[in-house]
Amino acid sequence: MNIHIEQLTIPATDGYKLAATLFSPEEETTGPVVLINPATGVKRTLYAQFARFLAGRGMYVLTYDYRGIGGSRPKPLRSLKSNMEAWGTGDLAGAVDWLVERYPRRPLLAVGHSSGGQLLGLTDRAQYVSAMLGVGAQSGYWRHWSGPRRYALACLWYAVMPAASRLLGYFPAKRLGLGEDLPGEVAREWARWCRNPAYICDERGVPLRPHFEEFSGPLRAYSFSDDTFAPRAAVEALLGFYRRARKEHLHLHPADLEVDSIGHFKWLRESFRASLWEDMASWLEQQARAVRPSAPGMRLGASQPPTQPPPLS
Repeated sequence: MNIHIEQLTIPATDGYKLAATLFSPEEETTGPVVLINPATGVKRTLYAQFARFLAGRGMYVLTYDYRGIGGSRPKPLRSLKSNMEAWGTGDLAGAVDWLVERYPRRPLLAVGHSSGGQLLGLTDRAQYVSAMLGVGAQSGYWRHWSGPRRYALACLWYAVMPAASRLLGYFPAKRLGLGEDLPGEVAREWARWCRNPAYICDERGVPLRPHFEEFSGPLRAYSFSDDTFAPRAAVEALLGFYRRARKEHLHLHPADLEVDSIGHFKWLRESFRASLWEDMASWLEQQARAVRPSAPGMRLGASQPPTQPPPLS
């Protein structure tokens, strides 16, 4: 199937301009809409091959950069005064609004990689997502890790990230081999979350769960035994945030797929097309078929649609 690729600028709910890419079949299909929410400090381009694959199955797929990352990065980065919470309440929500407006009668599904699976619960648009696929999506609390990595992360969250981001006005993650540079307030909030057993929390340390229970659709989580960014315990902890979701957790070993390693990012390689990608796409298609295509944001099994799409704010 031929794929059309459109480079876009879409608004977050507060008007911040986000770089985005839409992958769609050149001939109209009845396929669902898929929103890919990226990991922390990861550009949307990393998801391009996977997005093309899903579009080749007849889906309409949007990738985007959070503010401060990739095509949504201002110059200089230290000029951006925005935290990680805004990636959910502003950026993810804005992407949902854009898709609901453009494709009002198609099921909306989400793929959340790492923090992309966390942020859905921070936005009041969670109710418009019919199903979510989480890949290495986890709670970042450092004690979910074991061995030497636990203490390396503690050093990062308690000392390195807060100090460096205050000194430079941003966190130089690229120099440290940790992805794209992060806005200073994003880095400090993330470090604060990772120091707290509740993970996502306010400045007083009180758990922040504004909209997690508004998502009640199917949630399939993938974790991999060699993923040092998302150990099994951390993935299971995040699943506990989505208390009303219909959850299943697939914990896979590289040997299950007859490969040497998967980790946190290798699943995005073309070599996983016939295994993981096929499995993920089939699951998304199954969830889309369970949605009654009668109105925007229709949930699985719902008898009444929302009266109107969420307003842009």
